[in-house]
Order: sequence, then structure tokens, then C-alpha cells
Amino acid sequence: MLKDISGFIIQKDASVFDAATAIDKNGHQIVFVCDGLKLLAAFSDGDLRRYILRSGDISAPVGVAANNNPIFLKSNEIAHCQSLIKENPYIRGIPIVNESGEIVSIVFSEHKSVRSHQKLNIPVVIMAGGKGARLAPFTDVLPKPLIPIGEKTITEHIMDQFIDYACNDFTLIVNHKKALIKAYFSETPCKGNLTFVNEEKFLGTGGGLKLLKGIVSSTFFMTNCDILIKADYGDILSHHKKSGALITMVCALKKVSVPYGTIELDADGHPVRLIEKPDFPILTNTGFYVIEPEFLNDIPDDEFIHITDLMQNLMDTGKGVSIYPINESGWLDMGQPQEMERMISHLERT
Repeated sequence: MLKDISGFIIQKDASVFDAATAIDKNGHQIVFVCDGLKLLAAFSDGDLRRYILRSGDISAPVGVAANNNPIFLKSNEIAHCQSLIKENPYIRGIPIVNESGEIVSIVFSEHKSVRSHQKLNIPVVIMAGGKGARLAPFTDVLPKPLIPIGEKTITEHIMDQFIDYACNDFTLIVNHKKALIKAYFSETPCKGNLTFVNEEKFLGTGGGLKLLKGIVSSTFFMTNCDILIKADYGDILSHHKKSGALITMVCALKKVSVPYGTIELDADGHPVRLIEKPDFPILTNTGFYVIEPEFLNDIPDDEFIHITDLMQNLMDTGKGVSIYPINESGWLDMGQPQEMERMISHLERT
């Protein structure tokens, strides 16, 4: 039972973005919307995702996106918590309220039912050919796919996450220091089936995909080799299929802080508001995708092009591109040294 509830309470005038930030901080994927301590609603990471997909304004009050009929128990009903959690395996936490409807504690269970991972059985493509310049001096010695994160390479961490979903067929598109990558995996036991595709010249994240033509013939996951996505891969795939899109990109809601005071002007150019070091929410492309094989048809042969350019071409013509939003805490990126330290710290705790 959690008695320090401050990290799980947001006030009714908080924004959707404020609630998302609180979820990131508390690590339990839920916050409770209150008037003081009086329970009004619950807001989970799933509520956030559905709201963003409805093109909701994340600066709006959280009540527009929250569940206004949250599950709760009264103080004299606390004995029923475990049975309620067992009956509802998707419950993130149960608030316990007093006679005035105020939250006095929150019950989380380390033993509650967890949905087993779906067996997705689709191929995985890992873009492993880049130079990793942002990670120098590490990549002056090792190629980025072999950078150790704890006791394993980043590539092995990525593969383990897919293997949990019975995605066992991996294709690594390699270029820079590819001999080292192949040598490592020739001597290291691999849980999955590993195939290498040689990129003889740098073709970018889009051009390199063209090399898969005739090799991958079904829906596949694609990921950069410097990220980990902590999300339900089955739900990502299901969303992609329902969207009918050729490609779905997983996007993280991220807070960008401006280290200066900013000034808002009215229509006549007069200053009306000064905000000290404001935060702005943005949706960022994480580098994790679900792709249909038909997407490869629009990639030019033997030409350098980024996957973002290919997606922009599709969006310009109104063709199928969709997004799957996640919270910032679900995206671990080691593309820069300080982010790599965050990834290592996270994996040590889990």
C-alpha cells in the first residue's frame, strides 16, 4: 500500500500534459485527478494515447481526457483490493477513499495479474549500419550496435524485447564496421535467427530498407539500433493494422524546456505576458516503426534517402502514415552519452 500519494495526485485544473509528466515521474502509468484530495477521475497512459490519437489539445484541462468513473474502494473495503485487482488485471492502482471521497492511500500490487505477451511472429529489421558519430569516442572503437549496456550489447537488449513477443527472425542492415558486428554474433549465442544484409554504401534509413526487397514479404517491425521502446508491441501492431497505414511510427510525448524567459505579444506587437523558462510539449519520432512490405516499392534504388523523407512523401499525397503515441518514459535513446547513462540506469532498475 502506498501512503505517500503526492506523486499520484494532480488537481482538476492541471493540463493533459501536466498529467502525462506526472505519470512519467511516478512510474506507475496512472495519476488521479482530484479537487484537493477528493477523487474526481483517473488518467492513465492509455487515456493519454487515445486522446492524442483523437487530435486532442494536450494543453487542455485533464478532465477532457480522463476516466471520470474510476474504480476505487472505501476505507472499510480495503480487504477486497487483491480480489478486485485479480478480476481487473489492467488496473494500475486502486485509490482508497474516506467517507468524504478523499484519497487516503493507493494500493498497488506486485502480484497482480499481468497479461502475457502475445505471440506476434513477425520479422524484425534493425538498422545497424550507421557510424554513431554522436557516441564518439565509444564508436571510435566499437560500432554502435555493439556498445555495451550493462552486461549485453544494445542490439541484444533490443532483440530480447522482441523475443518476448515470439518475434525471432532478425535482419540487421550493416555497413560501418560490419566485420566486427558479424564476428561478434558468430561467437555469441543468439536466441533468435539472425541474417545480415550488407549496405555497400551509405543509403540512409530509407535507402537501406530497399535492400529488403524480396527478403521481407510481410508486415515487419523496424527499429534503430540505439533505442529501446518500453510499450506493448502487440498493441502497437494491432493499432497499425486497424489504421490501414503503410507505416506506423511510434512517437513519444516529450517536454522541451526553453532556458530563457519568453515574451508573448498581442496583435499590435505589445508585450502581454512573460513566461520564465517555459516547457513545450512535442511529439517526437522515436525511430521505431511497423511497416508493410508495399512501403518498399516507393523507395528509389541505390539512392541515399531518409525514412522521414519517404514518410513525408506519403503524407504529402495523403497516403497511409499513422502514429502510436507513448509517454516519454517509454522511450530510451542512447544516441548521446547522457541519454546512454539514463538507459543504463533504467535497465539496472528493471
